[in-house]
Amino acid sequence: MDTAARWDPSALRLIAITDSLRDGIEGLGARARLAVQGGVTMIQLRLCEESPRTLVEVARTLRAAAPGIPLIVSARADVAMAAGAQGVHLGWEDMAPGIVRRIVPADFIIGVSVGDDAEVARAHGADYVAIGPVLGVGGTAAGGTAIGIARFADLAGQCGLPAVAVGGVSAENAGAIMRAGASGLAVISALFAARNPTQAARALRDAQDAIES
Repeated sequence: MDTAARWDPSALRLIAITDSLRDGIEGLGARARLAVQGGVTMIQLRLCEESPRTLVEVARTLRAAAPGIPLIVSARADVAMAAGAQGVHLGWEDMAPGIVRRIVPADFIIGVSVGDDAEVARAHGADYVAIGPVLGVGGTAAGGTAIGIARFADLAGQCGLPAVAVGGVSAENAGAIMRAGASGLAVISALFAARNPTQAARALRDAQDAIES
């Protein structure tokens, strides 16, 4: 089965990106489960400092916590395959999508981070792009200088793939981002650091749905 045959971009609607293991692996799994109850449609495992063995354990826990939605692992296609995840998300320092495509299952989902014009070419061979950081406080965001919603729309158009906005996303700005052509939103702290992940996810989904009603 090729990627085009089974790839459903609606899974990009609301991506929860993991933050830390501050409450242990089971605690992260519990937070993920709550976020999914609120409407999260994909989970991205991103724990850069953890060992491959720990990442596999975390990935399996997340799969068990949210069996009905895709799990994507940042950077490590080997971890994703070992844990039975559905895909991998690649940054600018990682292998190109075309190379990764040769070593993963045919139905593997591949995402790529894009932040400027120079990185657009790297999207070739990917299923979707995550563009950002889109917003931040005072023009800055955790992943670098915020590019803004208009620039997000420009880069998304250049890539020609389903595009997810990442960086500074909240229920307050979700509608504006979706109107700019986003296929979905990728969120870290607004979900995994929320006091109530279910409620936080519902607020984001409500903001998305409001522009279509």
